[in-house]
Amino acid sequence: MSPNTLRAELRAILGENEIAADPTPYQTDQRRRYFSPDTVVALPASVAAVQALVRFCRERGITLTPQGGNTGLVGGSCADGGVILNLSRINRIRRIDLADNAVTVEAGCVLDTLRAAVRDAGRFFPLSLASGGSCQIGGNIACNAGGLNVLRYGTMRDLVLGLEVVLPDGSLVSQLAPLHKNTTGYDLKQLFIGSEGTLGVITAATLKLFALPQSDATAWVGTAGIGDAVRLLALVRDRFGERLSSFELVSRYALELSASFSSLKAPADADWHVLIELTDSLPQQDLGVLLAEVLLENGFDNAVLAQSEQERRELWTLRENISSAQRSLGASIKHDIALPIARVPEFADACGRELAERFAGIKIVLFGHLGDGSLHYNTFLPGHLDNSVYEAEAAINETVYRHVLALDGTIAAEHGIGSLKKHWLPQVRSAEEMALMRAIKQHLDPQNLFNPDKIFI
Repeated sequence: MSPNTLRAELRAILGENEIAADPTPYQTDQRRRYFSPDTVVALPASVAAVQALVRFCRERGITLTPQGGNTGLVGGSCADGGVILNLSRINRIRRIDLADNAVTVEAGCVLDTLRAAVRDAGRFFPLSLASGGSCQIGGNIACNAGGLNVLRYGTMRDLVLGLEVVLPDGSLVSQLAPLHKNTTGYDLKQLFIGSEGTLGVITAATLKLFALPQSDATAWVGTAGIGDAVRLLALVRDRFGERLSSFELVSRYALELSASFSSLKAPADADWHVLIELTDSLPQQDLGVLLAEVLLENGFDNAVLAQSEQERRELWTLRENISSAQRSLGASIKHDIALPIARVPEFADACGRELAERFAGIKIVLFGHLGDGSLHYNTFLPGHLDNSVYEAEAAINETVYRHVLALDGTIAAEHGIGSLKKHWLPQVRSAEEMALMRAIKQHLDPQNLFNPDKIFI
């Protein structure tokens, strides 16, 4: 069916204003690596409209690709024909339950919008991402987003109490009660968290909320090596327990890029850097003093402790602007990996050394969430700062992922598999696991219409 014919038929189901007149903004991924030719973009404004669209696609054998804020980095929300189902118009915050510390929100709600709304209600939603101003809750759940506060609060998988999902046959599974305990059979919501839109369309969710932080302490610490940063992590965890919210690792080169891009001075001169943040739901005026004592007592004196909210924001700006600073350089080969924390120093040393030997002049931007072992490991090749860099992608990926897997790591910590990494998945998951995942997909989506060609080769 041609896009024009498909568009005409969909208007009878969804209405003129629920079909994008200009599909272009929805057809290219954030990195401009994946495109969606010959697609029709649907913008349903209700869950009932989503169900009608899914039934229509099933009856006619038309592929359907769910899309949130289209901020993904692995080509998960682009399609080769069919319908892109963008959830941005299904975006209400249905209710905030203070007694249950929960919020029920629709999939198209922007993350920062949700965070602001629950903050106004005196609560805190901990998911924090650089793309928070445009990514959407449904996409966050579908990719099991992590972000800056996983160390204390967990990933989206830990934050979801219930889901509302449209299945590939158009039926609706809805369990949105804010239940913190429920052992009635299989926990079906876990099937859809991290499934990247291959098993169903998430339309709403009930999420956990927390008390607003009343005090914080933020420090930037320079260290000679990642091993020192790992030692510091253990010290801070031992001393502060659950008050440790963030423990971010930044390489010298990553800091230099961000400092120049942000027009801010580097807080410390060192090969490796750590950004630490402690928070407490009670007023604790001595939190910064206690953190400074731990740093000094253990020899971490190359450090800056934020003395004001402005200084705290500047430290976080340096961390959060690394991705934007990279984009100003040009194209890179990105890796979203995770390792056992104790093995991160070994990985960085061995992998970095081999890449330098194989690719003359390669630049590595390493930063990420050392507190949970997940890292962004991005490589730039001089003279190849446009899409020509991807000619070396297979060789660079082989090197990086070989080192990751040898140290019991994973090739996808928080960005998902999408199209970009599907050829590597069988090397991470066993044959038995792959068979089980395929069986689940086959049972729920026997026609393979929901986000086909993602995750599986």
